[in-house]
Amino acid sequence: MNRTAFLLRLGALVLAGALVATAPAQSATASSSAPLRVMSYNLRFASDTPPNAWPTRRPLMRELLRQAAPDVIGTQEGVYRQLKDLAGDLPEFDWIGLGRDGGSRGEFMAVFYRKTRLEPLAFDHFWLSDTPEVMGSKTWGPTLARMVTWVKFRDRQTDGEFYLLNTHFDHRVQAAREKSAELIRQRVSAWNTTLPVLVMGDFNSVAGQNKTYDILTGDGFFKDTWVTARERVGEGLATFNGFQGIRRTGARIDWILARGDVRAERAEILTFERDGQFPSDHFPIVINARLGGGK
Repeated sequence: MNRTAFLLRLGALVLAGALVATAPAQSATASSSAPLRVMSYNLRFASDTPPNAWPTRRPLMRELLRQAAPDVIGTQEGVYRQLKDLAGDLPEFDWIGLGRDGGSRGEFMAVFYRKTRLEPLAFDHFWLSDTPEVMGSKTWGPTLARMVTWVKFRDRQTDGEFYLLNTHFDHRVQAAREKSAELIRQRVSAWNTTLPVLVMGDFNSVAGQNKTYDILTGDGFFKDTWVTARERVGEGLATFNGFQGIRRTGARIDWILARGDVRAERAEILTFERDGQFPSDHFPIVINARLGGGK
């Protein structure tokens, strides 16, 4: 190789090295951050009645949650003493919630979050009724008050922000479920945000077979992450097991819906049990998702 060719080649190598050194670090950070593990789980309220008493189920639930390793969990039906037990079993988590009848009374829509991954920036509650700011209100025919707990989070890994809403719709009154869906749409619309929004819970409605689902997903307002996920585990399973075992009816009544920049990589229905004992009468649903952070 003559001297001129050598110098040209050397210059090209130096230039390539400079381009690599000055490449934006943002893409490396984004690619290295782990997807967010999001779970929705109806815990089944604590009872002392065998064979599914809470003291029997508690160690199984602890094992399931440790194996699943979610970053955030929207829980339904948990009562105060039960949630305190979970908090003791999951010291790496903190939680936000309020009893649907006020204070520590009634079932909670509690949100547990991994403290090293997520920081709550704001939170509040509203009731699924014509008077959503009135604690414990119910005006659409249900016998039980129904509510939403919402939290605005910052992801410490990505510095992105998102909203999470956790709820449990009525189990008997279809009109109440439909009005609940309409109210959630109205509330999210009023935020007028470009941040990602996750809505999760036990909707007591089969996805794709109930008007409640149609209201929430109509016009693409929310997207069902089970449908949009690149990979699904547990296709065709019902999410309610009734402590009886796996049901292959496809009746998904527990959902995680998304609005905005949410990319579900994997969705799974977890069918954990030990010697025929289930932690709850529902199976949790979990997604691995990457969320944008636009404001």
